[in-house]
Amino acid sequence: MGESKGGSLESLGRRLEAWVRSWMPDPFIFAIILTIIGAIISVLVLKPYKYVGWGGTIKFVIYDSWFGGFWKLLTFSMQMVLILVTGYVIAHHPVVYRGLSRLAAWPKDTKSAAALAALVSIILSWISWGLSLIGGAVLAREIGKQAALRGRKIHYPAVVAAAYAGLGLTWHWGLTSSAALLMNTPGNFLAKTMKELYGRETVPLSETIFHPYTIINFIIITIAAVIILWAISPREGDLKSITDYDPDALKEEVAGEERVEPKTLAEKLENSRTLALITVLFGLIALYYEISGKGLSRALNLNVMNFIFLMIGLLLYANPIRYARAFYDSVKGAAGVILQFHFYAGIFGLFNTTFEPTGLSAAEIIADKLASIATPGTWPIMSWLIAGFINLFIPSGGGEWATIGEILVRAGHQLGVPVGKTIISYAVGDAWTNLLQPFWAIPLLHITSTRARDVFGYTIALMILIAPVIAICLALIPY
Repeated sequence: MGESKGGSLESLGRRLEAWVRSWMPDPFIFAIILTIIGAIISVLVLKPYKYVGWGGTIKFVIYDSWFGGFWKLLTFSMQMVLILVTGYVIAHHPVVYRGLSRLAAWPKDTKSAAALAALVSIILSWISWGLSLIGGAVLAREIGKQAALRGRKIHYPAVVAAAYAGLGLTWHWGLTSSAALLMNTPGNFLAKTMKELYGRETVPLSETIFHPYTIINFIIITIAAVIILWAISPREGDLKSITDYDPDALKEEVAGEERVEPKTLAEKLENSRTLALITVLFGLIALYYEISGKGLSRALNLNVMNFIFLMIGLLLYANPIRYARAFYDSVKGAAGVILQFHFYAGIFGLFNTTFEPTGLSAAEIIADKLASIATPGTWPIMSWLIAGFINLFIPSGGGEWATIGEILVRAGHQLGVPVGKTIISYAVGDAWTNLLQPFWAIPLLHITSTRARDVFGYTIALMILIAPVIAICLALIPY
């Protein structure tokens, strides 16, 4: 008698888990390997040796492109770190932490635990990818602890993988969508192109993340992801608990508020609720003018969203020194991102640096060749696949958009596809291959005491199984 459908999918998850465990290196090693592959692709696509010889090729690829790109994303990297750190701070606030802990007690087995972790991760991803990444990680860890304390058998890696679903599928359709927010920022790098093609510089959020096309896609992909993760998660067999990855996990206490009576003037200032609330009031006034002057869909950009989350965190803690200490602690979880972002900026340079003799970059050539075979009906699928491929080498939604955004916007315009639809199709592609690319999983792995090779078998299974759903939705849902 053959395996049931559920059994077959569970078997797929198990096989991919075993396969990935044997070959996937640490994310930093992954970045170095991709740097070498990116350099090779740059040479093969641009063929600079035909124009400047091999000496000139080495200079162009290593010095002009890789080294030249190494520091080009400093501003953007700080914006990304702030999104991550503010999400960490909010997720670790005692009230939020306790709420996640209560949720963590609900699941009885791996399937229900994975479904819950995925759903929470995806919902949080619409609010903030940083909150989703950290909140999902905290939830997964708490599920592991609660299960171990209650004697419930769950497969911890599958739950951790499910907690990454927001970063792997839907975050780029939410309020911290890099491409949508960048395109809604006056003076953005595509302002001149937009003015030429559409007679305006920006794309309001009403055409991207707030458009019915995006919202319907978000709902369908969310449902599909939860079902798939439930199906591939093992119910029985060799189930690994949290203590297999962190033997001391059960010794930790749930986060709580430390109450220290301030005595000196300095301590009173550090713990002043009044100072915190006055600062938040300043923030609310500033946001009022920003949003009332531009409208919500035009006001929200990366800087404004970071400002909002900074103010939310200060309001939650209502204590300057506790907020500052939470910030200091949270930066540890961003250490891997701070290290690796520059190496990915170097890869960005490999793909985005224009080779003067031809006036083209590697990303432009790759995107143009793929776009040339598209039709208006297939263009959303092509945008998704192009973004998914480039994301392996430039795992930054904004950095990747800076690399291929103009090509996609121009190609979409030539095909008569609304610019908002192109942005949203790109956005899901940029998120989708995060399920294969472990860069953004670094903080999640740190919090959950797991390694990429422990959890990415399940994320890759999700990436493969949900691909047909994404393609059908992008192509058939009307814009």
